[in-house]
Amino acid sequence: MSQPVLAYWCVFIAGLMPYFVLGIAKASRDYDNEDPRNMDGYRTPIRRRAHAAHQNSFEAFAFFAAAILIAALRGVPPQTIDALAVLWVALRIIYIAVYLAGRGTLRSLVWLAAIATTIAIFLTALL
Repeated sequence: MSQPVLAYWCVFIAGLMPYFVLGIAKASRDYDNEDPRNMDGYRTPIRRRAHAAHQNSFEAFAFFAAAILIAALRGVPPQTIDALAVLWVALRIIYIAVYLAGRGTLRSLVWLAAIATTIAIFLTALL
């Protein structure tokens, strides 16, 4: 049986995404690595948004990764899983970009599209 290798790479990328966006939040001389959980280190709006995007990336990851694995185990065609996984990663990259830009309404719409993509992956496995 063929496997959705591209989707597995997307899970890998999605697992690393939170760390990349956190780098934006911590990229400042004001950041205190001795006290990394101190929110005072995220004084500027973009750094606060980067930290929030970091947290949301972790929240989104588990649901996405589970959907990919369940779809693969249930025998969903690999091309379908791969296409939806790439779409999800693209949406999450856009999500982070609009989050950093401070575009709240657009951010919410992109978030909704990404969660709908995860739900679509699950539904392909369950229906």
